[in-house]
Amino acid sequence: MPCALRPFVLGCERHPEGLSALVRSPAPTPSRRRPHRRRVRSHLSRGRLSDARGTGVLVPAPRWEVDDEPRLGVSHVLGRMGDAPRRGMMAREHLHARADGAWRDPRAVAMLWPDASGIDERLLRHRTRGRFWETLAETAVTLLVTREYEHLLVALHAGATEPIVSYLPLPHPSGIAVDRLRGVVHVASTRNPNQVYDLVPAVAAPRDVGEPPVRLAARPLVPVRTRMLPGGTYLHDLAMVGGVLHGNAVGKNAVVRLEDDGTATPVWWPRCVERRGGARLDRNYLQLNSIAAGATVRDSFFSASADVVGRVRPGDPAFRVDRRGVIFSGRTREPVVRGLTRPHSARLRREALWVDNSGYGEVGICHGGRLEPVARPGGWTRGLAFAGGVLFVGTSHVLPRFRQYAPGLDPDRCTCGVHALDAKTGRTLGSLVWPTGNQVFAVEAVPSAWTAGLPIVLGRRRSEWERGLFYGFVTE
Repeated sequence: MPCALRPFVLGCERHPEGLSALVRSPAPTPSRRRPHRRRVRSHLSRGRLSDARGTGVLVPAPRWEVDDEPRLGVSHVLGRMGDAPRRGMMAREHLHARADGAWRDPRAVAMLWPDASGIDERLLRHRTRGRFWETLAETAVTLLVTREYEHLLVALHAGATEPIVSYLPLPHPSGIAVDRLRGVVHVASTRNPNQVYDLVPAVAAPRDVGEPPVRLAARPLVPVRTRMLPGGTYLHDLAMVGGVLHGNAVGKNAVVRLEDDGTATPVWWPRCVERRGGARLDRNYLQLNSIAAGATVRDSFFSASADVVGRVRPGDPAFRVDRRGVIFSGRTREPVVRGLTRPHSARLRREALWVDNSGYGEVGICHGGRLEPVARPGGWTRGLAFAGGVLFVGTSHVLPRFRQYAPGLDPDRCTCGVHALDAKTGRTLGSLVWPTGNQVFAVEAVPSAWTAGLPIVLGRRRSEWERGLFYGFVTE
């Protein structure tokens, strides 16, 4: 019976013989007891069964409906004294132990990132074609590459006996600038808040904590300072202009001078953002994203995806980009090159103005107000560096949400990698490709004698060495 009736006289009996039998409702089906039948499912297709022991992938597995491993223990015994004070002490000790163990990993402290040791090195597995490592050795450079969406600063070094790939985890790294006079590498981080990391070579360090420092032939780059900037600055490219660090403040449509005290002072913006009352530096209208550095800001050039302030802004799928990109003159603040599509990595090389025409996967020289393509290395071109007569170009996949920004590319055929090209002919000398890679932002070449790379080497887990390095590194 679903619900038994309670007699009116129940509880009013004078003699034990008059007590009524205890009336109970029918016991419910036990949900946490082993069923008496195996519940064999019929009509199963051949092959491997799902976790739910059936072919329906949406049927949840009946885990913990059977008490194979009961979750009850001594604390659940009826009548047992509570142990609230004891559990409170345990919770406090547990919290203290967690706090005491936090931030013990040098990687986490150096990068201000608790999960810095959790990088999956499969992201760095690579394939090479042609004479990539040989070209690096012949040009005597180490390449620094930012992989922004994988949060990696990567170094590629030919090595004396074998190639060396090393890295540092950084939050969404973008532009790189090398202050060759002071011996500092600056790296922009575009997450909120923005940061600018300063890295210098470590010339000596102990092999482990407590040991004396020894000379480091590799001179790995270690972070020695970071500056925080508002996320709305939206830093992209970095460049040394007149011996001073500058950056693209994409969120302000301006070029800013990055001061040592952490401030970012706007020093240049295109004429098209000016209105009565001043320049519109409140938000991103143009995607002003790279600097071809000259001796002064007026001698420099700056690329952007548009030269008109419109109602639709960059980042919106409706933002029109095809052939609307430009390069501005620092002197006139007007476009001097047109017809580009999402240009990046503008660079001056022996009075020639180079640029990556990303939306069509091209790299070339600007002449007569137009781009003359030199090569199409095979992807969304971004990142550009020179070493002698060799041009190093980065390529990336096209992000699915930005496919409309790459009208000249087949997204399925793009690769993530770095390519060594003959700067005169555009011929590919060699390539390094990351099959699981995504985005390259910047490529910079530094002398290999100055540094062989970064502290964390692909395929080598050197906990004691890293601990000793960050505990006692010596810089010049």
